[in-house]
Amino acid sequence: LTLDRPDKRNAVDGPLIAAIEGFFADPTDGTRVVVLTGAGDHFCAGLDIAELKVLDAEEAQATSRAWHRTTEKIQFGALPVVAAMKGMVLGGGLEIAASTHVRVAEPSTFYQLPEVGLGIFPGGGASARVSRIVGAGRAVEMMLTARRVSADEGQALGLSHHLVGDGEGLDTAMEIAGSIAKNSPFANTTIINAVPRIADMSISDGLFAESMATALTQLSNEAQVRVKGFLDKRGGS
Repeated sequence: LTLDRPDKRNAVDGPLIAAIEGFFADPTDGTRVVVLTGAGDHFCAGLDIAELKVLDAEEAQATSRAWHRTTEKIQFGALPVVAAMKGMVLGGGLEIAASTHVRVAEPSTFYQLPEVGLGIFPGGGASARVSRIVGAGRAVEMMLTARRVSADEGQALGLSHHLVGDGEGLDTAMEIAGSIAKNSPFANTTIINAVPRIADMSISDGLFAESMATALTQLSNEAQVRVKGFLDKRGGS
């Protein structure tokens, strides 16, 4: 899935965020994994400046909630999403990336939350998702200073999981996606939906939720076929 506005550095306007939401609400039949990337030299420059008109409180909240609906569908949908990042991953672009499950960065990648320069608060999920990745203190520092975070620092902070060479991001993301696609779809869906929620629970509640997820996946037809195949192969070796 490619953000295809290279002349705008893949900045997101209303129609694009709606298109992304629509894709994840009803992905193509048979899709097992999504690789999300940007056309041209950048992943995403965030919200399109043309969208930054003066809004009243209700309009601003509605815009923010539209972004939240979209990133919720990415993070808590049925499909694992691998982000292939390069160049700008700014503002809303970082908020979209933070909702994906595996993030691959090239050396040109840099991250920024620049909204404070416009006197506004990030509205696409940064305070909830980026803060969980880098820690609340670091997220506050990024928001207050609006500084650029390099690919190397982003890797150390967890903004990317894999830092690869120039031009290698998409191929690596596709390779990772191919590996994930071999998994049971139900197991993949359970992992991406259960783990973030368990992380927000107490240890006791989280362990109980884990046992329920374990039980459900082990009862699936595909798990039973895979386990039987493994045991039969082992018994015959």
